Amino acid sequence: MSEAVDTTYRWRIGVEGRVLVVLMWVLLTIGLATVYSASSITADQMGRGHAYFLLRQLTGVITGLVVFAIAAKVDAERWYGWAWPLMALSLILLTLVILPGTESIAPRINGSRRFLKGGSFQPSELGKLAVIVWTAMLLVKKGDMMRRLTKGLLPFLVVLAALDVLVALEPDLSVALMYTLIMGIVLFAGGVRIGHFVALLILVIPLAWQQIERLNYVLLRMVSFFDPGSALAETGYQQTQSLIAVGSGGALGVGFGEGRQQYGFLPYAYDDFIAGNIGEEWGFVGLVVVIVAFMLYGILGFRIARLARTQFQKLVAVGITVTVIITAYLHIGVAIGMLPTTGLTLPFISYGRSNLVMTMLMTGILVNIASTHERVIGAGATDPLAPVPA
Repeated sequence: MSEAVDTTYRWRIGVEGRVLVVLMWVLLTIGLATVYSASSITADQMGRGHAYFLLRQLTGVITGLVVFAIAAKVDAERWYGWAWPLMALSLILLTLVILPGTESIAPRINGSRRFLKGGSFQPSELGKLAVIVWTAMLLVKKGDMMRRLTKGLLPFLVVLAALDVLVALEPDLSVALMYTLIMGIVLFAGGVRIGHFVALLILVIPLAWQQIERLNYVLLRMVSFFDPGSALAETGYQQTQSLIAVGSGGALGVGFGEGRQQYGFLPYAYDDFIAGNIGEEWGFVGLVVVIVAFMLYGILGFRIARLARTQFQKLVAVGITVTVIITAYLHIGVAIGMLPTTGLTLPFISYGRSNLVMTMLMTGILVNIASTHERVIGAGATDPLAPVPA
């Protein structure tokens, strides 16, 4: 009778995953420092103490580290089975946010209803992960049927339309655009025929423009982008002040904590326009560091996708990577005047616990995809059936 041996399993994080963890810590450190610098005077003026926003952001970091650690340990393939429940939960929460009579748990803040529990949780952030996981799952499940428009692509469009309508009613067209971009890129990575996209764009663009015309604030933002001085009082003020901040920073910045925009000239300098604060205090060099950091995040994410163990994990890795880097570059593009105002935060850096926690959760999933599952036999011996490393 052969001698019984103890067998256990462990995850070994790959090189890409380890570098990604270090990069996440670097971005979190930059974020905490910048949030404090950009918000301390505003917090004092509110009578809440200079560290109010920093302490709240720290609670988000702590929560994010917990979900990151869990996501990094849980086999990423399990998200395949969680795709439908996650999408259903997102649709329910997004509906709850806009329903009449739910103002007590989803109050109107700055003209929009986007948060639950008085601003502590934003369901649209959960929706981004739901779009990634659900799209990847259904792509794998449908397989060759994706080459047919009605049975392949149509179900994706129905769910995407429901998500976009719900967030547009908040209103938050920036997130609706993100949902569409994320799903489109994942579908493209999954091999959907380009001809289907072209045909749908021809149909969708006129309808989308018709809806945009009904929302005056969207048109005003576009006008202020092309001519920042023409709509200064309505929508161009933030972008104009952000350009002033970035321009006054020069090459090396005015110094940490020395920015003038934090005195209230630039509203939400710690949130939607935090890149403007970085440009003012850390200068061109600071912005380049942040841009390169997210470029490195993208390189690592796509390498992880290429080396993924399954097609589902490959598509999830692509979806997570493009979500983080597109959000980051859209935010920076707005801050330096290259894009119209979108209201998107800078991942890991901007104040906002919902986005922070969800970004750390998605990064944890990426780290897990970058890991290898090893079987350990006996006292630390490796699996004799495992391939020998090159």
